[in-house]
Amino acid sequence: MGVRGLGHDVVDVSAFAAQLAEPGTRMRSLFSVREVRQALERARVKNNGEAVHLAAKWAGKEAFLKAWCEALGERPYPFTLDVFPWREVEILDDSHGVPHVMLSGRAAREFRDSLAGDGPSAGSSFAPRASGGGAAGRCAGDNGVQPFRADRPDCAGSIPGVHISLSHDGPIASAVVMVAV
Repeated sequence: MGVRGLGHDVVDVSAFAAQLAEPGTRMRSLFSVREVRQALERARVKNNGEAVHLAAKWAGKEAFLKAWCEALGERPYPFTLDVFPWREVEILDDSHGVPHVMLSGRAAREFRDSLAGDGPSAGSSFAPRASGGGAAGRCAGDNGVQPFRADRPDCAGSIPGVHISLSHDGPIASAVVMVAV
């Protein structure tokens, strides 16, 4: 397995919280319902603010985009920042708290198609799991997030070949994403 793309992003949590609270902002609409629900639950359990958890997810989305762009090399990017489908790129934790990148809709199709032919399996390692309906819908737990189950690989909850790590400490949230073949 070789690394095709690596992305990293850092978010200032207080600036992000201020942007979320700004009247008329569309920042919250860039997250899926599942991401917001998961951030709220995490904030309740950890007794801290929702913003820190959404900031880490935002860093994950940005890091994923950077890793994807690097993996594409000189090929054209399927989206510009202005039309990137942010809600179709979900950063969700499984039942063990492990984050995964989940793609749906056009983001899933473009990711699969843009990297098809990379690596020994001609793109099959980049077959995204749907984030709703189908096998994914049947595998979702009570919190709507696909738990990882070794006995049900269709429920892995992540895109094979995409790895993500999230962190937050004090005023900073950070994410690293690797796209591998």
